[in-house]
Amino acid sequence: MNFASLKIELRGAAAWVWMNRPELHNAFDETLIAELTQGLAGLDADASVRVIVLAGAGRSFSAGADLNWMKRQGAASPEDNLADARRLAALYFTLAQCRKPTVARVQGAALGGGMGLASACDICVASTAAFFATSEVKFGIIPAAISPYVVRAIGERQAYRYFQTAERIDAARAREIGLAHEVVAPEELDAGVQRIVDALLVGGPLAQAAATDLIRAVANRPVDDALVEDTARRIAQLRATPEAREGLDAFLGKRAAAWLSGA
Repeated sequence: MNFASLKIELRGAAAWVWMNRPELHNAFDETLIAELTQGLAGLDADASVRVIVLAGAGRSFSAGADLNWMKRQGAASPEDNLADARRLAALYFTLAQCRKPTVARVQGAALGGGMGLASACDICVASTAAFFATSEVKFGIIPAAISPYVVRAIGERQAYRYFQTAERIDAARAREIGLAHEVVAPEELDAGVQRIVDALLVGGPLAQAAATDLIRAVANRPVDDALVEDTARRIAQLRATPEAREGLDAFLGKRAAAWLSGA
């Protein structure tokens, strides 16, 4: 895949997806939105890719929306404005629904839509130099497209504060409120991401996809008969699969599972 605003680097079974507009702090425009959506969907469908790492070239992860692009869309016809907003929302949905594990590598600014990307990834590893914000209200807009993923990451209570104040969230605070899973020194960021990637490659790919589906199915639901039955059916179905049989046989036989040979 050839892109104007994106670079995809394969490191073994992991695909590192680099937003590549460093001179603009990897701010979104129509091209980057379209290329990210296409690139993520393609990698999610590629059986040779086990993990997707989302990164930003240069000093920033992503400064969010290119304000010139936002201004253009605000002046567009209502139909074109809405169509563009739908494409942005589709990008976040595509990332959040990836069946492959996704890891955000955040080295610097992750503002607005950039914070949305970090939130939509399954896992976020941040440098101590990273900072985040839902800065949209400063420009008279709201973090609409990113809101399901940011609220999922930091919770409703924290969202009430940060959606309205647009305060910057440093890396330590990001970890405290659940946005970042790991915070490491800048020079250790790639190694920190790689540790997560290595841990992910040990798991069965079908099981990992089923695990993310499981989280979505049980989160914020009451534990009732329907939920208990659903969880029972999920494990019954999964442990009858060839992957589960291979994983159990490998463990009992004290050998590596077959999927590790491609890692």
